[in-house]
Amino acid sequence: MRRDAYIAVYIMTDRMRGTLYIGVTNKLTRRIYEHRESIYPGFTKTYALKRLVWYEPFELMTNAIQREKSLKRWPRDWKINLIERENPHWDDLYAGII
Repeated sequence: MRRDAYIAVYIMTDRMRGTLYIGVTNKLTRRIYEHRESIYPGFTKTYALKRLVWYEPFELMTNAIQREKSLKRWPRDWKINLIERENPHWDDLYAGII
């Protein structure tokens, strides 16, 4: 699977333990670029959420959408734990996917 064609669920933030945004896309690198450049109006532009701190690739969009909906129902603490298990310092993962 090409990196620019990742189907993925992802979490964006502005800083460690800051505001969280959960999204789903069929082209991860393109979508994160759009968030970072504030190309479209919306939640991530309003709150300047430019740091990719977690993502999970999927083979099927239906599975990714199901996971996104599930994560959005999780309590905030669970989301923070999910991020910190794989990315304890809340590093920006964007460079690793481009």
